[in-house]
Amino acid sequence: MRENLTAYAFLGAGLLCFAVFSWSPIVRGLLLGFQQVSFAQPATWVGWENYRRLFDDPLFLTAWKNTGYFTLLALVFGFAAPFVTAVVLNEFRHARAYLRMTVYLPVMLPPIVTMLLWRWFYDPGPGLFNNVLKLLHLPGQQWLESENLAMLSLVLVSTWANMGTTTLIYLAALGSIPGELYEAAELDGASIRRRLWHVTIPQLRFILMITLLLQIIGTMQVFIEPYVMTGGGPDDATVTVLLLLYRYAFVYNDFGLASAMSTVLFLVLGLFAGIYLRLTRGKG
Repeated sequence: MRENLTAYAFLGAGLLCFAVFSWSPIVRGLLLGFQQVSFAQPATWVGWENYRRLFDDPLFLTAWKNTGYFTLLALVFGFAAPFVTAVVLNEFRHARAYLRMTVYLPVMLPPIVTMLLWRWFYDPGPGLFNNVLKLLHLPGQQWLESENLAMLSLVLVSTWANMGTTTLIYLAALGSIPGELYEAAELDGASIRRRLWHVTIPQLRFILMITLLLQIIGTMQVFIEPYVMTGGGPDDATVTVLLLLYRYAFVYNDFGLASAMSTVLFLVLGLFAGIYLRLTRGKG
């Protein structure tokens, strides 16, 4: 009994930390979605009014469209780039450690430093990208001021800043593929493309699916890129769900409306999280 009490005491301490710092804020946030809150006066219960106002706001749909567009572009670039990079690095026999460090280096930079660096890259005057275009005798671009290019520009920043971790995951997974499979494929005369399609991708199918779901969950919470680089512009072309939520709470001081929007986002992300947990449980 004494051993069990000690175990329950350690378990209870962990549960208490989760309850205070994780579960109680979630419950509090759900309740705030049904209240009118300013933190200057006592909260008043308004029921579904915050949700009605939320769905009537035209920016709500715009933010979800922009977030979905960002997620789609991130899957096209940010999902493919780490995999291709890992496959290429895996072919090197020398300087592997140096190359892995180089790929992972952007992850170690503070996000605000990354954003300011890329703002200089995108600067329409002395920026790096427009100077390169000038050397190629091509017209310069308004990278962050154009509605057509602003979201793509943010996706490129996010991909460069975050692909290092996923690349290392793929490299570790590639190292676990039995070499005999590649040897058999080579003996059968399979080209590099066929070995990639018939050996590498099937062996990494589970890892690819997990990273896909995690990337969807991560990109749907994009905030710092549009907040620092565009402020949601031009003409609300880069307003994302979290940026709009931030505006509701800390610009308009409408914490009830912000909590209602966070609840909607929580439910959407919970769907993908459930799929992720189901897949990982099935793998186990």
